[in-house]
Amino acid sequence: MTDKATILYIPHGGGPLPLMNEPGHANLNRFLGGYAASIDSPDLRPDAIIVISAHWEEKEIAITSAPTPPLLFDYSGFPPETYQYQYPAPGHPELATRVQDLLGKAGIVSGLDAGRGFDHGMFVPLLLMYPAADIPCIQISLSSSLDAALHVRIGKALSALRKDNLLVLGSGFSFHNIQVMMSKTDASIEPRNQAFEDWLAETCCTLTLGEVERERRLLYWQEAPHARYVHPREEHLLPLQVCYGMGQAAARQVFQEPVAGFLCSAYQWG
Repeated sequence: MTDKATILYIPHGGGPLPLMNEPGHANLNRFLGGYAASIDSPDLRPDAIIVISAHWEEKEIAITSAPTPPLLFDYSGFPPETYQYQYPAPGHPELATRVQDLLGKAGIVSGLDAGRGFDHGMFVPLLLMYPAADIPCIQISLSSSLDAALHVRIGKALSALRKDNLLVLGSGFSFHNIQVMMSKTDASIEPRNQAFEDWLAETCCTLTLGEVERERRLLYWQEAPHARYVHPREEHLLPLQVCYGMGQAAARQVFQEPVAGFLCSAYQWG
């Protein structure tokens, strides 16, 4: 199988702050804004985008299937203008059905959701990456079980899509301790943050690490240095497990810089 898909795990920042040009998100804005031009050919654009967002959890995996999904402003406490954003990308009901079929063949129960809109884990990064909003998009939920093994299985079930010209976007944040982020007062990188990032880069990118061991590390990510300090709850890491399950190989680190005062990273397969 010749891979055409690009699989990308990214930090999506804090709520709408990237779209507000908040200074702590300048590095992330530069990365996301330049991403489309940074891939092998500036003329290469995906035929469709699949987003696995940290901001959607369901008991059974759900997939957006509306032809024209609205936006879901699933944040609060921000200025009125942040509830006026538009990202009128078309949905892709046929791709949603295909995803459901692939999950079903792997024994993973899922359903189509024609009512749910695109949440900020989708529209915030894509407004920076593909602002024209002219590429069909679907979203896939996480499982509310937060089971890492299930999310790797989801990625493996979707690996047949690697032959298609898709962007599969795991939208999360490799550092996501909100309480700590809200209380930070200086620009230094916290050693526990650095230690986890070092572990994550080694796990995802080391070419000599066999896939059995790479997968074991991602399944038992809680064994990583300071894992529960970095992720008190793992929903912002699980899109990475889906991406790895789909890629099943070493990734390339394409971003590692401070965002909102904390080091975070992005990884690409394909």
